[in-house]
Amino acid sequence: MEQSEVVRWLNELRTEHRDLDEVIKHLVKTGHGDHMRVQRLKKRKLKLKDAIAKLESELIPDLNA
Repeated sequence: MEQSEVVRWLNELRTEHRDLDEVIKHLVKTGHGDHMRVQRLKKRKLKLKDAIAKLESELIPDLNA
């Protein structure tokens, strides 16, 4: 994958992660009763965080090259 594609994908994932954070905060703040939905959103947010970390590591140049 080209570095520009990785950066674009990384930005999209960060945006989605940030959006999920806002939704989760809103649901918790308003006392939304659907705890399963909140848990699913938190799980998705964690998966995004892992994907972001993986892509960020791909952007670090290989010192052996």
